[in-house]
Amino acid sequence: MSVQPSSSMETQAPGNYSPPKQDGRSAQDQAIENWLPINASRNAKWWYSAFHNVTAMVGAGVLGLPYAMSELGWGAGVTVLVLSWIITLYTLWQMVEMHEMVPGRRFDRYHELGQYAFGEKLGLWIVVPQQLIVEVGVNIVYMVTGGNSLKKFHDTVCEDCKKIKLTYFIMIFASVHFVLSQLPNFNSISGVSLAAAVMSLSYSTIAWGASVDKGKVENVDYDLRATTTPGKVFGFLGALGTVAFAYAGHNVVLEIQATIPSTPEKPSKKPMWRGVVVAYIVVAVCYFPVSLVGYWAFGNTVDDDILITLSKPKWLIALANMMVVIHVIGSYQIYAMPVFDMIETVLVKRLRFPPGLTLRLIARTVYVAFTMFVAITFPFFDGLLSFFGGFAFAPTTYFLPCIMWLAIYKPKRFSLSWFTNWICIVLGVLLMVLAPIGGLRNIILKANTYKFYQ
Repeated sequence: MSVQPSSSMETQAPGNYSPPKQDGRSAQDQAIENWLPINASRNAKWWYSAFHNVTAMVGAGVLGLPYAMSELGWGAGVTVLVLSWIITLYTLWQMVEMHEMVPGRRFDRYHELGQYAFGEKLGLWIVVPQQLIVEVGVNIVYMVTGGNSLKKFHDTVCEDCKKIKLTYFIMIFASVHFVLSQLPNFNSISGVSLAAAVMSLSYSTIAWGASVDKGKVENVDYDLRATTTPGKVFGFLGALGTVAFAYAGHNVVLEIQATIPSTPEKPSKKPMWRGVVVAYIVVAVCYFPVSLVGYWAFGNTVDDDILITLSKPKWLIALANMMVVIHVIGSYQIYAMPVFDMIETVLVKRLRFPPGLTLRLIARTVYVAFTMFVAITFPFFDGLLSFFGGFAFAPTTYFLPCIMWLAIYKPKRFSLSWFTNWICIVLGVLLMVLAPIGGLRNIILKANTYKFYQ
């Protein structure tokens, strides 16, 4: 199946004002570009940006934040949460601004911006591996989250039923994605994303509301959950990764912005930024109450998923877990779409496979099956959060945008912009180096007692 050339970008105003002839692309190349998921549709509104970003951020991460607080303590926990919110909002603003910094051109993908900042080859090698680790890592963790939440729903609703392995619940969750993964582009999953965003706000409210209703547990203890010095240190480092995981929207922000129409008079950065601000308000409304109230109520006895700690009222906890399932269905698709774009780009442009339904069906099905298999094999929820959060999320979220900003805009040395970016870079590098250590230790400890596929 071949793709017929569609109308050029110049005739799709106000969708995109990037002239095809500028980079020498043929009509066939342009047709392929218009077929790929990221470039296929450019008619999104600003509110698409809002709920896509909410769906991308508020997910598995928010449920692990009370646990992170129990590893950090009140002072360090609140400081890390607030600093992360401020730093990641700043770096997200930078990415929105850099999306179309060059007149007549849009950087629709994270790696395209990296290539402009660092060079064609170096930019690709710097950005693509990190972005893939983030997006594939999120998809794996969301497979685990979806399976865990389905299991919790089943066990809550039917206490007397036969116990079913987590493996089967992950497979049930994955079955939905074998279907949804065939939706072609970001705008085609906007309904799923909107439902997911509403669910994230709803179950976050249930999580902290039920915690308030339950009140402090008897003899609540706010000391760090580990009792040994090594345990406290590794727990602290792992918690940093968990917080980093919670702020992950940067990895798909350029791809989301690519769906918004843009002209020189009305650049996409204005509606995109409006959506980002709304999204970050929602993030704050979800993250801070869940983190602080959850830790206040349960102290260092809170589980790595706050909804597991809560057990009553049963109907409300069952509802919240089903909301989590719906939300991570949308989140999985948001993070999978740029991966689909990369896979299909390689298959069509490099390996010269004909673009079409057959290619999409096979490639995306194989990808979903891969993430399901890894999730079934390594379902260590909190360890996965902290490991991936530190190893990959810190670079792409906390400091890589700052490095690109310094490389492209070259602010005056010792100016406010220069200082701000270097502070973010230093903090981000420390996070990248330290956080995976705690997460890896957590995974190793749980792996010692875990039986595969049980």
